Parts: sequence; structure tokens; C-alpha cells
Amino acid sequence: MAENSAAPNLRGMVAGETKLCTVGKEGTGLHYRGYDIHELAEHATFEEVAYLLLYGELPNRGQLREYNARLRGQRQLPQALKEVLERLPSAAHPMDVMRTGCSVLGVLEAEQSFAQQHAVADRLLAALPGILTYWYRYSHDGVRVDPATEDDSIGAQFLHLLHGTRPNPLHEKVMHVSLILYAEHEFNASTFTARVCASTQSDMHSCIGGAIGSLRGPLHGGANEAAMAMLEQWSDPDEAERAVLQKLECKNKVMGFGHAIYRTQDPRNAIIKAWSRKLAAEVGDRSLYPISERVEEVMWREKRLFANADFYHAPAYHFMGIPTKLFTPIFVLSRITGWCAHVMEQRESRHIIRPSAKYTGPQPRPWVPIQDRG
Repeated sequence: MAENSAAPNLRGMVAGETKLCTVGKEGTGLHYRGYDIHELAEHATFEEVAYLLLYGELPNRGQLREYNARLRGQRQLPQALKEVLERLPSAAHPMDVMRTGCSVLGVLEAEQSFAQQHAVADRLLAALPGILTYWYRYSHDGVRVDPATEDDSIGAQFLHLLHGTRPNPLHEKVMHVSLILYAEHEFNASTFTARVCASTQSDMHSCIGGAIGSLRGPLHGGANEAAMAMLEQWSDPDEAERAVLQKLECKNKVMGFGHAIYRTQDPRNAIIKAWSRKLAAEVGDRSLYPISERVEEVMWREKRLFANADFYHAPAYHFMGIPTKLFTPIFVLSRITGWCAHVMEQRESRHIIRPSAKYTGPQPRPWVPIQDRG
């Protein structure tokens, strides 16, 4: 590419190196530190994958036991943070709550040196579910939850705090799978935001706050929420098909389809689709899942567009009783692992990310005194 040319939105350009993830390449198309996403989703817990991303290797039995205990021990929130969360209105955007909670935690527990970065990452991983659910339950139900539950996993803790009861094994397993699927995805917009911030040698909380801000944008996060809002409009598959065909005729976007990198399939889709089917059977659903399948069929038949990871996450979360407005924040609870790992990796290079721009403004021109301007 010529020196003065520019790729729109940096699409297709290599902007750095990473040891964390490959997207759209060998095998089924997604690997975390060399491990295929299908094997991780089938066999691993989310905490194992978090350890893999943050520490470089899968933990052995003793390391996993110690790591789970360490995360459980860091779930409690400072009183000052709880007081801030109680002041945020129920109408606040949950992603704003997550960003604010991260920033406040950064003020109260500032990263003093890069030697603390693993401890800060673990603390954020442990604290974010409590930040989200403490605000949600207090602002919506007037309930002050205790984030320091004894649940074995982050997904179970989240569902426990949200619903007030411990989840059943199926729901906990689905949360493991979901969090694994969303944990990492190379140089996406929010991760690149975190890396740019990290390249300035900024603190971890600032890097993560910036990433949350990027994920808040509707062109990045929020596709599962938009998919849910779309799917729940229709009462049966035939109505859904007519509506989708109308959308396509009007050239309107159908949420949850296609991807910036994948070309023939999103490897995460088949995994969460299977679990969504199991959840549908558990609750006796006879409409939402069949509607989802029909929409997927129509989009492939008409446009050769495949469902991405967000599409079947929508009914899956819905079947577990998760409010739609919390779908994207769950993304944060997972992706915090990838973000923190990328921050650590970027810090090792000690080079600031500073691309050039192709100038398209006016050519050099003379100064005009104010009295001579038209």
C-alpha cells in the first residue's frame, strides 16, 4: 500500500502483534493462545480460560483451585463504591455504570506500578459482576446485594446476585460457555482502544474504562440486545420471515448477522446455538427459538449471511431470565480478561501507538485579516 494511502477504518491492516488470539485463520477460526474455541467451550470453565489469557497457560488442578479461591476472596466492593452505585439512576445506561464503577475502583485502588497488573486484572475480574448487579438490584428493586457470594464461578455469582437464588447446573454451564466465547477476539475496536491507551503507559483502570466506552457504541457491543429487541416483535416463524424479507427489500439491517473478519461462519455461533436450544427445551419455549431459527434460515437463503455469536446469545440470555439491558455488560464481565491481557502485552513493547492520517483538508493558504474576511 502506498505511503500516502489509507485503509478505511484500518480494515485489513496489521496494526501490531499478539500472542493471545487468532481470528478467522486456521482450524475452526478462533483460538486463544493456540487452543481451539470449540475445545475450550466444551471442556473448560471460564476461570480456566481467564487464567490462560492472563497468565499464559492453562492452570493445573492446584493452580485452578487457588485461582478460584483468590477471585472469590476479591468479590466484595468498597463502601465508597457502593455509595456511588446507589446514586446512579435506574435509567442509566448499564455500560455507563460499568465504566463509572471501573473508574471509581481505580481511584480507590489505584495501580501503583506495572508490577501490580496481574493483581489489578484479577480484582477487576472479581469485582465487575458485583458492580453491575449491585447497581441493578438497588436501582430497580431497592435491594442491596452482597457481592461476596460463595458461588464457585463468576457466571453463577452473576446469576445468583441477579435473581437472588443460586442457578441450576444448566444455567451455570451456559454462563461458562458464553463468557468463554466472548473472552477474547484479537484487535477488535474495544481491545484496540485498550492497547492504544496502554501504549501511553497509562494505568490499567484507564485502559479498561476506555475499552468499555468503545464497547458501549452500537456498532461494536449491543448486537445481542438489538437482536433480542427484533426477535421479540414477532409471534411465530412465518411472521418473522415476512418481516425479515421486508427488511431486506428496504435494505434495512438485520441485527446479529455477518462479521468484519469471518467470511463463511462465526465459529462461536454453532456453540451458543446448541445451548440456546437446550435452554428453550428447559423452559418449554415454542416461539422464540423457532423464530430465531427461521430468521437464520432466511438470512442465509436470501443473502448468504450467517448468524454471528451475538444472535443466539439473545434467546439464551432471555431464557435464563436476564434483562435485555444487561446483555452487553455481560460482554464486559467476559472480555475484561482479553482486555487486561492485551494491556499487559502492549506494555511490554514500550512504544506508543501513533498512526499517521491522510490529510484531505484545504491546501496551504495565506492569513486573511479579520476586516477583510467576507
